[in-house]
This record gives sequence, C-alpha cells and structure tokens, in this order.
Amino acid sequence: MRFDLTDLRLFLHVVEAESITRGAERAGMALGSASERIRGMEMTGGVPLLERRPRGVRPTPAGQAVAHHARVVLGQLEQMRGELGQYAKGLRGHVRVLSNTAALAEFLPDALASFLADHPELDVDLEERPSREIVAAIAGGLADFGIVADTVDLGALEVLPFRTDQLVLVVPAGHALAGRSKIAFREVLDEPFVGLGHGSALQAHLASHAARAGHALKFRVRVGGFEAVCRMVESGVGVAVVPEAAAQRSGERGAIRSVPLSDAWALRHLTLCARSVSALPAHAQQLVRHLTRSGA
Repeated sequence: MRFDLTDLRLFLHVVEAESITRGAERAGMALGSASERIRGMEMTGGVPLLERRPRGVRPTPAGQAVAHHARVVLGQLEQMRGELGQYAKGLRGHVRVLSNTAALAEFLPDALASFLADHPELDVDLEERPSREIVAAIAGGLADFGIVADTVDLGALEVLPFRTDQLVLVVPAGHALAGRSKIAFREVLDEPFVGLGHGSALQAHLASHAARAGHALKFRVRVGGFEAVCRMVESGVGVAVVPEAAAQRSGERGAIRSVPLSDAWALRHLTLCARSVSALPAHAQQLVRHLTRSGA
C-alpha cells in the first residue's frame, strides 16, 4: 500500500472540511486532481475511505484509521524538519496555525511578520476559524496550534495566554447611542449592521449571540476588514461590533464613537492552545514562544 505525503495531506484537509471540494481548495489542488487522488487511495487500500453524502463526506472507519496515521506521519515529518533545521540551512519548515477573527486581524500580523523576517526558512499556514472549530481541530491533530477566545471549552488542551480583546459597538459620531458609557448587545439588535464577509469567525460568534436573544442580525452590507467596517459606520450606513483596538485606530479621525459592550462574553481573553507545546516541532515551539512573549 503506497500513499505519498501529498495524498495524506489532501486526505486530512478533506476529512477536516467534510468536503472534497473545500479540502482540495485548502490543499491548493484542482478538484479533479483531488478526486482522482482520493479514488486512487481507495483503490490502493481496497476499501472505501469516505462516505459520500448529499452535503459532503465523512470518513469511514477505514478512513478514520488513515486520518489518524496521516496525522502521526505528518507530525513526525514536521518534528524532523524542525530538529534538522537547527543544523542545516535551506531546509524549510511548516507551521499550521488556526485563529479567530480578532487575533487574525488585530494581533497576529505584526507578531508573525517580525518572526518570519527572522526565520526565512519557515512557512506559516494561517487560517481563520471560529474558536469552537479551532479547539476541535487542534484536539484532532489537524493543526499545530490555535488562537481562540477563552469563552469556549478548551478541554484537555494546553493553554497559554496571548492577548485581551474587548468587543465594542461602533456608531457614527452623531448617533443616538454615541454618548452611552456601555451597552448590552441585545439593545442594538434592531439596528442595521455593517459586518465582515461570510465565513468570518467573529460574525458567526455575534450571530450566535443574536440568535440566543431571538434575533437575526440585519446586515446592510458586508465588507472585508475592520477598517472598511468602520468607514461604513462613519458614513452612517449602520452600526458594527469590532475589537476595541480596531475602533481606536479608526476613531482617531473623530467620525465614529465606540461603546463597550456590557455582555460578559464581550471581554475575551485570547489564548494559544495546543495538544502539547513540548511535543510540537522545534520551529513551531519557537513560534509559540515568540507569540506569547511578544504579548507580554
């Protein structure tokens, strides 16, 4: 039975995404090529690895076994690269990181930029996910580590502090709510909203809290990035919920006001989580130390 590393990586992406199409996208592979590789794995093994369903795929018991061994093999490969990388120049290492919206937009870019500038031999695969999905993916060995809000159950994962993130409501300077010292999320659910694009972890988080209050957020427009969100708010398009750091940066122009949300879930301690930091490849451990140290 012969599976190459590309097969194993693709199969893990497909299992994680529960879709051959999305798995192929994450692997940077054409759908036809990905499907052919999956079929080849099944023919080689002589057993179905995926159960095809109307809305995606699920691994069969044999597929679960392949996924388990693929994680082990790829994890050992990264450990080898990390250890050899300390002795040999030119050997590239790879770290896969999952992050929620706030960390990805506000805190990781500068910290990652300085690290990557100092480590040209390393590549980082960074993907945005909701915190609950990140915890499940890390526990399942589908990434090296993740950045999540501590409002989710982290189970037995090892956790290190990363940053503190306060969510605030941003409104135009002349809005009726601009003078409030704080506000509950449920008080603004009838307002027109400006939001991030579909797939945003933060928007999924806000939508879940709106649903618990019996509402659905009414979006006038969705844009890419917090700066664009705040510019739409400045123009009077609607209100929005963004990290405090993003509101402060945009508020320097004086055209918006930020009001802290009084909900307990709005003050979030962002944490770095891994199955075991000491078991990560050496280069992934270096990145963990850099990220947690730069936030001190």
